[in-house]
Parts: sequence; structure tokens; C-alpha cells
Amino acid sequence: MSVNKKNAKDVAVVDPKRTAELPVIADSDVSNPPAAGASPSAQSETPPTATESSLTPDQLAELKARAAKADEHWDRLLRTTADLENFKKRAVREKQDAIRFANEGLLTRLIPALDNLDMALAAAQNADGATVDSLRTGIAMIYNQLKNALAETGLEEIDATHQPFNPNLHEAVSQEESSETPEGHVIRQLRKGYKLRERLIRPASVVVARKPAA
Repeated sequence: MSVNKKNAKDVAVVDPKRTAELPVIADSDVSNPPAAGASPSAQSETPPTATESSLTPDQLAELKARAAKADEHWDRLLRTTADLENFKKRAVREKQDAIRFANEGLLTRLIPALDNLDMALAAAQNADGATVDSLRTGIAMIYNQLKNALAETGLEEIDATHQPFNPNLHEAVSQEESSETPEGHVIRQLRKGYKLRERLIRPASVVVARKPAA
């Protein structure tokens, strides 16, 4: 159909130069229009993609070796901790046993003396004049047996007779005037004292001499 001249005047003539300057609109832009308020630059940016690791094979191998070494050290730490706990428990048990049975060695030495005392008491019940001497000898043997057993454990007698009074070893019960014993010396020992090696267990009870009154 032909266009009359009047209608032809109303038809816009497109300049080829201006057409080249117009932006090209893709189909996706038409179907997905930009959100309100979004800048054109924000619409054109895309999120960065993850890049591959920049570690070299040698560095990766070193990291693996360190991880294996760390696992080995961790296992060793666990075993050491368990061994330490077991050692602590065993040490506590051994300490308790040592306290409970500390006198086992001493009692083992004293038991034979108790056996001999039992026999001496049985013999004393049926003793007559002829057996008194043998009973006295048996008791002396038992006494020496006890002394030897105690000496083996470190027990030492304190003999203070006629010795200078020593407050670290002696306990003065009383004083007596004496012209034969020097002043400050022990006249008599009433009860023996004992030491366990260098430690005093019981001081000797003594009577100390003093000068006679003028």
C-alpha cells in the first residue's frame, strides 16, 4: 500500500550515524531488568571465582610430613600421660604398704625371741631348785637375742653411768650430794636411754651429783 505524502511527513527518518551510537540491548537484559536503585557498574560486576592453591609439591609434602609428626607427638604425649598416672597410683600404693609394713623386718627378728620366752615361761611353771640355773641362763640368752635384733635395726643404748650430764641425752630425775662423783656427773642411771642411729628416742633417766653442803 502506498504512503501518501501527508503521512510520509509524519514518519521519522532514522539517521544511520545516530543508530551506530545506540547501545545494544541483549535479550537477557530485556527478560531480567535491573533492580531499582542498582548502579550499572554493580550490575556489570561478577563474583570472583576460586583459584587453585599456589602451594608447590615440595611445600605440600612438607605440610603432610609435619602433620604426621604432630600426630606421632600427640600419641606419645597420651602414652606418657597414661604412664605418669599409673606411676602416681603405684607410688601411692607402695607408700601405703611401706607405712603399714614398716616394722616387718624388726618383727621378723623378734619372733624367735618370743618363741624362746614362751618356752622359758613354760619351764618356769614347772621349775624346781635344780632347774633355776638353767632357766636363768635361758632368760639371759633371750635377752641377748632381743638386744642383737634391735641393734641390727639401728637401736643403740645410752649408757650414762658416771658420765657428764648431757641434757641432749639425759633426763635428770633428781640430784644427790656426793663426794666421790664429780659435780654435774651422773651418779646412777635409773632407766636406759635409746637412740635410733643419730636420733634420740628416749633419754636416759639419771641422778646427778652435786657438791656436799659445807
